[in-house]
Amino acid sequence: MTTKTIFVVDDNDVNLVQAKRALDGHYRVRTMPSAERMLIIIEKIIPDLILLDIQMPDMDGFEAIQKLKESEKTANIPVMFLTASMDDNVEAKGLGLGAVDFVTKPFSTPVLLNRIAHHLHIEELLKKRTERLERLQDGILEVVVDMVESRDKVTGGHIERTSAYIKILMNKMMEKDGYAEEMKDWDLDTVISSARLHDVGKISVSDVILNKPARLTPEEYDEIKKHALEGEHIVDKIIAKTGEESFLHHAKLFAGYHHEKWDGTGYPRGLKGCEIPLEGRIMAIADVYDALISERPYKKPFTNEEAVQIIKGDSGKHFDPEVINIFTEVIDEFLTVI
Repeated sequence: MTTKTIFVVDDNDVNLVQAKRALDGHYRVRTMPSAERMLIIIEKIIPDLILLDIQMPDMDGFEAIQKLKESEKTANIPVMFLTASMDDNVEAKGLGLGAVDFVTKPFSTPVLLNRIAHHLHIEELLKKRTERLERLQDGILEVVVDMVESRDKVTGGHIERTSAYIKILMNKMMEKDGYAEEMKDWDLDTVISSARLHDVGKISVSDVILNKPARLTPEEYDEIKKHALEGEHIVDKIIAKTGEESFLHHAKLFAGYHHEKWDGTGYPRGLKGCEIPLEGRIMAIADVYDALISERPYKKPFTNEEAVQIIKGDSGKHFDPEVINIFTEVIDEFLTVI
């Protein structure tokens, strides 16, 4: 079994030495004299549990745990406070900030080891449960995506390709200050996976219209346009049945808004500019790019250069100009998508 890593954070050297002696042989122990030092090291090493002193100069334990909880990378690390205080208010505040336990100093080695083992066991169980739920989520998603693509024989592979395109776009957007702030709470893997449901509303569209080997009539086009709102409603039903909102929240926005246009001439709501959720603005580019470079019964595929020129020409009309600027930076990466 892999040895777990424990951070011990305390401004008192004696306490650090005592904790290291107690834990050595059971865990990989890293001692740190301040919360500031911990926050630097945690950028490179993620511990399995943190023993954190409360009363420290500059940054106390309460402020430190708040900073840990603010980051998705560190929010789920179990934190046990080390304290000499017996004040119930102190304990209540710590638990309210997300601490899993308190250990009173001076601590008993057997008690400390027992409590650490208990919380690490809980974390292991939660991790396994999360992994099972993720596998279930992925399995259900695969089935739904296969259902959509098996009915829409004209656009085979579209869902996987558009997901790959938005992954490229989002990774670049995260490097930009404005978007990095807006997307800071996004789990990109989850968001990208949820994008595969953007055309789920096509399940409600007639096979005759979906697979028509010619251009659609205005009446048929009106029917297929309904897939955006229908997709949103389908995702809403899944949320209502499962209570799973974090993953499906983004799926709903991809489904309902990827045909909106920057100038307000899109559907189903005719939204303008930043009224359109960012998910919709990103998917609009990936969706149109893939449609342009793909062969259809009624058209030959455009070359990459032709598709890029068409999309750039619609900047500020169909597409968000800022996202188009990022698109032009990463278009070479789009060519790697098969």
